[in-house]
Amino acid sequence: MHLNESYFSLVLTLHSLELPETNIYPAFIFGIVAYLFILLCNLTIIVTICLNRNLHKPMYILLLNLPINDAMGATSLFPQLLYSIWSQDRSISYSACLIQGFFVHLYGGASYLILTAMAYDRYIAICCPLRYGAIMTTNNLFKIIIGMWLFNFVCIIVIFVLMLPYRICQTYIADLVCYKATLLKLLCDGIEVNNIFGLFCIIFYHCLAFSVVAFTYIQILITCVTNKQSDAKVKALQTCGTHLVVFLLLEFNTLFPMLSHRSEIIPAFLRRVFSVSNFIFPPLVNPLVYGFKTKEIRQTTFSCFNNKKIGSF
Repeated sequence: MHLNESYFSLVLTLHSLELPETNIYPAFIFGIVAYLFILLCNLTIIVTICLNRNLHKPMYILLLNLPINDAMGATSLFPQLLYSIWSQDRSISYSACLIQGFFVHLYGGASYLILTAMAYDRYIAICCPLRYGAIMTTNNLFKIIIGMWLFNFVCIIVIFVLMLPYRICQTYIADLVCYKATLLKLLCDGIEVNNIFGLFCIIFYHCLAFSVVAFTYIQILITCVTNKQSDAKVKALQTCGTHLVVFLLLEFNTLFPMLSHRSEIIPAFLRRVFSVSNFIFPPLVNPLVYGFKTKEIRQTTFSCFNNKKIGSF
């Protein structure tokens, strides 16, 4: 059955949430609270960095991209999921599914590129401190930011445009989110072309991020070992530890669902749980670990809060 005569008016059905009737309202309330808390934490980091001139440094400007991306990632999931919980309607138009899938993958790709850029920035700051000002100029900083977002945008656009010419043979999506892998299973043909390009993108993103993070960490650790200043050594190790926690969390939450789509051994239930957790845990943990754990951001946030509190009396 070929269904792409009315291509964008086609209605798909996502996998059922399988919620008992008694759990609908608790799940809906929990989802709203989780989404609002994620937005609050990430917007706090965004506003804190934007409104304080002492944080207008390359490290924090790069960090600013992380909460923006996390808020986008959570927003690509929660509104549609909350609507499904409330209405118990798992239908979604093909065009809406493509849009969700685009932002889902844009969020995933940007996460890797942002952490890669941040690792490079910390490498220059710790290993080449005398050249930091000359390398991480405002011009170079914005080239890095614009370059990584533009490259990610073009790459994800190409991934989804490659699916458009092919026929659709079914309307059931065996997942809770419109991933590219699940959308490919709807196509009658053209899967090979999409899989090859998708695999190339996956390898590129992961190899780039892993190689840059591994190289920078090794160089930073060597610098820390040879550095006689204990304060500088502790600060550098704290920076590495924080970045490593965020990077490993991203790797685990991204690779597991990705591999599970290509393996029949992993239970479908686990695949669905991890596919959703990727939009909950990183956006929730990143501002807490990377934002509030960073001394300058934590102090600035608390001082702004205290000033507003005092001013209200």
